[in-house]
Amino acid sequence: MASNRHLGRIVALQTLYELDFRREAGDDTFDLGLVLKRNVARYESTVDDVYFIEELVKGVAKHEKALDDELRPLAPEWPLEQIARMDRVVLRMGLYELHYEPDVPPKVVINEAVELAKAFGGDNSSKFINGVLGTALKNKEDKQPAKDKKHVSPEKADGSSEKPKSSAKRSATPKTGKAKTRQPKTEKQQSKKKAV
Repeated sequence: MASNRHLGRIVALQTLYELDFRREAGDDTFDLGLVLKRNVARYESTVDDVYFIEELVKGVAKHEKALDDELRPLAPEWPLEQIARMDRVVLRMGLYELHYEPDVPPKVVINEAVELAKAFGGDNSSKFINGVLGTALKNKEDKQPAKDKKHVSPEKADGSSEKPKSSAKRSATPKTGKAKTRQPKTEKQQSKKKAV
């Protein structure tokens, strides 16, 4: 079964797609709030995170111009007007989440956008979406100051940090109990041992 947020993204996609379609058709009577309410009501029994849907739809609508401005250089060979409407809406949603939803890991954002593209886009939509959002993420990471790019060592299941392993082995000497370092054997030493 799809996650609640995945279903929420589908509702948001339908709402934003309708907004884009009706706006392009010159429909001035479109009320985003009413359409959002209608679409949420359709899936009320399966979607319980209405706040997420509302924030996503309203956020994309509010920042649409800035999102489109960012999209243009990410896919320079594709003018925005020539990108399929569904792909354009999925890209806007993905960019919005990358920039304005810090609680959602970037790889999850991209994966969700790719899944939406597979379900609702054309044959090559998922690859296109993955490439554009991957570039957007790389650009975002490149703009971060070095101090924000912290290296986090891998953690074990118990929460303790994994220490880097060295090729030298440590063992205690029988007389002193102090640790001594044994260097790894050279290739010559290893081949002598195998020959014996």
